[in-house]
Amino acid sequence: MSGLFLSKGLFPQEFFRPTVEFLVRAQQPDGSIPWFAGGHADPWDHVESAMGLSIGGEFEAAERAYRWLKNTQLDDGSWWAAYRDGAVDNHERRETNFVAYVATGVWQHFLISENQAFLHEMWPCVQAAIEFVLAQQSPHGEINWAVNTDGEAMCDALITGCSSIYKSLECAVNISVQVGAPRPIWRDARHALGEALRKKPERFDRTWESKSRYSMDWFYPVLSGVIPPAKASAHLQKRWDEFVEQGLGCRCVSDQPWVTVAESCELTMALLAAGDHARAVTVYSWLHQWRESNGEYWTGYQFAEDLLWPDERPTWTAAAILLAADALTEYTAAHRLFKEVCMLDVDAAHALPEKSRARSL
Repeated sequence: MSGLFLSKGLFPQEFFRPTVEFLVRAQQPDGSIPWFAGGHADPWDHVESAMGLSIGGEFEAAERAYRWLKNTQLDDGSWWAAYRDGAVDNHERRETNFVAYVATGVWQHFLISENQAFLHEMWPCVQAAIEFVLAQQSPHGEINWAVNTDGEAMCDALITGCSSIYKSLECAVNISVQVGAPRPIWRDARHALGEALRKKPERFDRTWESKSRYSMDWFYPVLSGVIPPAKASAHLQKRWDEFVEQGLGCRCVSDQPWVTVAESCELTMALLAAGDHARAVTVYSWLHQWRESNGEYWTGYQFAEDLLWPDERPTWTAAAILLAADALTEYTAAHRLFKEVCMLDVDAAHALPEKSRARSL
């Protein structure tokens, strides 16, 4: 089905129920959510999939996903790059944006579920993860992208990764306030990171070729709130023609004829953050031509060869579809998460979030 247009208050539950059920089926008995059957799980994409479960009203499954993270967290607060069948699948590095993302997922789940007890349960896990990440922040504000097997810093920074961390720090600050344990130093670290992303481009891609050909480097600073709404639309317009293929979606990289569904969903939310609702609706409407009847979505489409590629329908792509749909229709109480920056004041502790409208799909 192509051309699905979504608007405020019109979340198509029946259409998306198979997508939610795909995520439920993919979850392993230990709570982990691999990319697909037989595939690996990584902490970032695992959280993304858990967020899709929360939107779908599958609160128990989402909480099992976060408990898997809590149960596998290393002593220093981090996780390895990948896991498979209950064992570490990649112990070469621990990526900071992967580690920080637990805060985004836990906060999103709380906004939807209003489960205060679960938020308190996950607080030590979130706190340890954020402390690990901030230990990799330089005096200039940027955050090293990873540490190696031996815990040594891999000293360079990624615009996309640091932008993701910027949003995660916003969520971590909110969690700290909500549980009554505010962390002002996290606010300061987030401010320094934002300043680096906005004003110190020389601190990124120092030891490798620029990643500017990747669309995520283009729209993630908008998606995460690094670039404020007043400047966001102009920022996206500058490279629109490089990355967006009419009727298809957003390219993963500017120099390859390959549009990807997850990046297109994230661009949809970035457009909403920029106040460009019309183009957000249009981009999202293109994506359902890559949907299978069972609710799964292909990773992407190679339009020069007219080929769905790779031969994968990942869980995190399905979750991105649900996140963008939530943002467009304002279905759950977390619909603003990637559209606005919302930092709780210290005196807002225990304030009730907007009433959730999530239901089991």
